[in-house]
This record gives sequence, C-alpha cells and structure tokens, in this order.
Amino acid sequence: MRSYTFFAIVLLCLAILLIDTLAFFWLKSIMEPITSSVIRSSIFIAFWFFTIGLIISILVLKIRLESIAPKRKQLLISSLYGLTVSSFIPKLIFVVVISILYFSNFLISGEKSLLIIPVVGVFFGFLPFFVIVYAVFRAVYRFKVHHVKIKSELLPKNFSGLRIVQISDLHLGSFNYRYHILDRAIKTINQLNPDFIFFTGDLVNNYAWELNGWENVLKQLSAKQGKYSVLGNHDYGDYSKWESEEERKSNFDDIKDFQAKIGFKLLLNEAESIVNNGEEIAIVGVENWGNPPFKQYGDLKKSLLNVNGIAFKILLSHDPSHWRGEVVEQTNIALTLSGHTHGMQAGINIRNKKWSPIKYKYEHWAGLYRLGQQYLYVSRGLGWMGFPGRLGMRPEITFIELEKVQ
Repeated sequence: MRSYTFFAIVLLCLAILLIDTLAFFWLKSIMEPITSSVIRSSIFIAFWFFTIGLIISILVLKIRLESIAPKRKQLLISSLYGLTVSSFIPKLIFVVVISILYFSNFLISGEKSLLIIPVVGVFFGFLPFFVIVYAVFRAVYRFKVHHVKIKSELLPKNFSGLRIVQISDLHLGSFNYRYHILDRAIKTINQLNPDFIFFTGDLVNNYAWELNGWENVLKQLSAKQGKYSVLGNHDYGDYSKWESEEERKSNFDDIKDFQAKIGFKLLLNEAESIVNNGEEIAIVGVENWGNPPFKQYGDLKKSLLNVNGIAFKILLSHDPSHWRGEVVEQTNIALTLSGHTHGMQAGINIRNKKWSPIKYKYEHWAGLYRLGQQYLYVSRGLGWMGFPGRLGMRPEITFIELEKVQ
C-alpha cells in the first residue's frame, strides 16, 4: 500500500478538522428551530465524538504503523480510508451547497430561507453519504459482465468464435478471507463457457499470506483450452518493507507458485503458440511495465522471440500505458489485454458513455480502444484497493468473442 509522510497525514487531519468545523457552524444554524436542548446537545456531542475519534485513529495508525501486524494493518487502513471518504465528501458538499444558498440572496431571501436552506443543505449532505454507503456495502461486489466482440482480418479462420474471459486486479487481501464473495463471479465466468481465461495481474495487495485459503476457490475457474496469467505491480512486493532481500524473494516466489496451484500458466516475458488444425495464434505475457514511478520489469522483445511469425497475437500486459509505450504501431500484436486502473473505482458508465477522473492520468483507462488493426481492452478490475467501494464503476468480468473478418 502506498505510504504517506507524517506531514501529509497531519495535513489530511487538518483538512478534516476544517471542513467539520464549517459543517458544525452550519449545523448549529439549521438546528435552531429544534427546541429540545437534549436533542441538540446529543447531536453535537456525536458529531464531535466521531470527528475527534477519526482524527485520533488516523494519527495513531500512522505513528504505530510499523509495529502493527501486516494482516491487521491492511484491514485498518482500508477501514479508515472508507470512513474518511464517507465522512469528508458529504460534509464538504454540505458546506459548499449551504454556503452558496445562504449567500445567494437573489435565489432565496427572507423567511423562505429559514426552511429552504436547511432542507436543501441536509439533502445535499446526506445524499452523497448514502451514495458512498451504497458503493461500499453493495456496489463493490456487484459483478458485471462486459460483452465485447472484436473483429480482425488477422485472426485465423479456425479461431473465429474464440471465447475469452479476462479478469484483472483481484487484490485478494482486500476480501479479508471472505471466500464466498467470489463464488458468484466464478459461477458467472464458468457459465460463459470460455475457451481461455486470462488474468492480467495484481493477485494480491502486497503479501503472499493474502492467498491463504483461496486455492480451493480459484481453482474452480474452468476454461476449455487453458488459463494464463501475468503479474501486476502489486505482485512484486515493492510497496512493503522487507527485513532482507531473501524475505522479499520468498514472498514473490510464493505468489508466482500460487498461479500453478490454481491451474494458471504464469507467463514471465514469454509466449505460447496455440494450434488449431494447422493454424496458430500466440498468447504473449510480459511482466509489469508501467510509466514511472511504476517499475518496468517487462521485456516485450524477449517475449516475442519465438512467435514473431504468428500473425495474430494476444498480449497480456497489466498496465495499459504499455500499449502506447511499446506495442501500438511498434509491433504487430493484434490484441492487448490490461487492467491496473480499476477505472478509479468511481465514475460514470451510461450506455456507451464513460467518464472517470482517472482519464486525466491514463489515456486508456477502461473498455475497448482501437488504432488500425490493433486493439486494447482495459478491465475495470474485479477486486478493489484503497477505498473499499465502487461508485459507478462496478467490478468487471470481461467476455470477449473474436471474429474473423474476410
């Protein structure tokens, strides 16, 4: 998980305190009609009890972070992240909206404002809260199948109709060993009757112990012709502090070995050819390749050595930045499958329209992209990382059908 300096944490706490102070100022104003001092006092005490408790929890967690057991640390960070977002954003919106209403005399004035301002302010404060609660407790595990058809002149005739399921960014540590949650996703995947299942990285958040107990769950994934995987940036252990290089390597080896236990062939800068009645396609897998600060372990040239002569190649590469960086217009790879962005776990998906703030960081962040005869598909991910919710960006199972174009 990403580490922040103590100064950054203090700034976050000051921002929380500032917004809560402003929110409390308006809260007192809109509660003036309540005559019961007991009710008012109870609300005020609860308000500040939560605020102070959250700030103290954040500071204590940062101070004691290194002494907390990794398993408990991961859960605490995600929980506090969720509490902070669900508290801060609604209060910020509440303060902004009610301030605009109060100072906009041309919109409302006189006695009407005594009723309209509290009602509208509370509405815009509570609505984001309930939306975030829905994102955390419901939408985060509402798996969605995205059905994609890709037509290509390069695809051999015997492979027309090939059925592929792509999954990405499981981040199993975030599930906190609630194995049953993935049962519906696995059942859905198997019902799609795929020829291949491709996993495009980030099996864990950081540690191999996150995989405990998941073998029996994930080995149920079924594909008629094979299951292949690559590594994501979180699978290398680069975001953790290790007592020795041997400890880091042991963690990394365990993560790689787990792939075989669940029936996946892990492609480490290598490729395999798939033959059907004398025709071939290639499945290519590179280690993680991303723009700084993400490390570039991937070696695409090495991966392609034995399959350069195959016309239709499918590349598994975790970070979609790799497509623009080394793939498109520089190779003849027909289809690249990536993940990594999660669609920021927040955005808008309405029919063919999609938007997320992550678009300002990644040119290709969700869905299908095409340039000439080359395609890229970026999965929104099946799990979650950091914020324990999804808002308008449901966890994704990608179902791809390939079709030969004459």
